[in-house]
Amino acid sequence: MVELEDAIVARLESHGERFEILLDPAAMDLIKQGKQVDLTKYLAVEDVFKDARKGTRPETSKIKEVFGTEDITAIAQHIIEKGEVQMTAEQRKELLEAKRRQIVTYIAANAINPQTHTPHPPKRIEIALEEGKFRVDPVKPLDKEIEEAMKVLRPLLPIRFEKSRVAIKLKGDDYGRCYDELIKYGIVDREEWTSDGFWIGTMEIPAGLITELTEKLKSRTRGNASVKLITS
Repeated sequence: MVELEDAIVARLESHGERFEILLDPAAMDLIKQGKQVDLTKYLAVEDVFKDARKGTRPETSKIKEVFGTEDITAIAQHIIEKGEVQMTAEQRKELLEAKRRQIVTYIAANAINPQTHTPHPPKRIEIALEEGKFRVDPVKPLDKEIEEAMKVLRPLLPIRFEKSRVAIKLKGDDYGRCYDELIKYGIVDREEWTSDGFWIGTMEIPAGLITELTEKLKSRTRGNASVKLITS
């Protein structure tokens, strides 16, 4: 549970009344992405206020009239989805920086330069977003932010989202230690064991992750793993 001094205020004005909760700022991005969040872990106080800083509460009849319940989790969810969130300058800065990193990391992992069929380095994406004056919205869902970021990037960089098919070859002794890495990147849709003891599999992964997957498999196999792009 977040400390009171670190909490932000989420506020909803309805039926001529104000309703506030004290919330951990980390919950905001999760909720706006549509993820299931146990709000009891993110509320500084499990209560709804008329003025959270003063500790005054609205009348119970008003709470029932607006929310149809006295359940704090349902009330908090409604306030977050329909109301507004007040953050300190420092909290807002931290949230914006974290979300910007998420956007850059996602694009670097899933997009490529169609001219070279290689991923753009994260730093190049960051510089282009700055050049395009992209501004992160702290409460807009992440998928919508990525769409907006790509609109900014396309006039500045040759870039597109793309998945690639790869063929992977591992020694039989290496397969077990590499399996957990493989399933992080996608689903192996075809596999076979060769007569000389090698495992061969094919899978589809974001094009920008081919180099990363190759490096991880080679690290686990002392350089013996083979990852090849399947071209049509």
